[in-house]
Amino acid sequence: MLKKENPKRKNNRSLNSLREISFVRNYTKYAEGSVLVAFGDTKVLCNVSLDNTLPTWLKGTGKGWLTAEYSMLPRATDKRTRREVSLGKASGRTLEIQRLIGRSLRSIVDLNVLGERTITVDCDVIQADGGTRTAAITGGFLALNDAYQKMKSSSNNQIFLTDKIAAVSLGIINDQIFLDLDYSEDSTCDADINVVMTSCGGIVEIQGTAEKKSFSEELLLSAVKNARNALNKIFSLQNKMIDNPQIKKITSETST
Repeated sequence: MLKKENPKRKNNRSLNSLREISFVRNYTKYAEGSVLVAFGDTKVLCNVSLDNTLPTWLKGTGKGWLTAEYSMLPRATDKRTRREVSLGKASGRTLEIQRLIGRSLRSIVDLNVLGERTITVDCDVIQADGGTRTAAITGGFLALNDAYQKMKSSSNNQIFLTDKIAAVSLGIINDQIFLDLDYSEDSTCDADINVVMTSCGGIVEIQGTAEKKSFSEELLLSAVKNARNALNKIFSLQNKMIDNPQIKKITSETST
């Protein structure tokens, strides 16, 4: 059997290499937590807000809530797209992504300890080059953690964050697994896979979709393994940011 040649990727990345990742803390002034996250040329601004109100269906339960909103700026891509507010409703893609972000972040929040408050995580894509949803989850967690530290100091040290969380995208092209796809790869791959995990090894969500052809169970398991290895590197970067609150910016190049 002929050995497959490894295709060329931007910046000579190997198939199982992440793009350069960076986090910028306190990117905006007013939010309880604010982080600009970049995976290569994908840049997402994540702001976390705390509100002492609740959805009607949760009032009186003693539980809190976390929700997320996601949007893409008109010139986040190579051609201008209309703001969804001008269309009168969010697209199906937007609703799907913000629900994914909300589900993911709720998985590491103890809503009973949070109390009757709502946390909103706003994820706005400034520049899109693949993997916006996974970047939003990863950066959204850091913004949430910064907000949590402020809230904890003023609420008797209540611990409502139970773990760390991050996400990464993968793709299958010609039966080979590509890690952390940019747009050119994502738009041509045979299958898309997004993996969300906690730092303790828990799987929160796996999204796998055959875009052009089906893929084997063996490839799926290999993709999940590659994702875990990559996420361990991302968690290490997150930890450096969490353990050093005075750090304004950190990148994967300077983290080792």
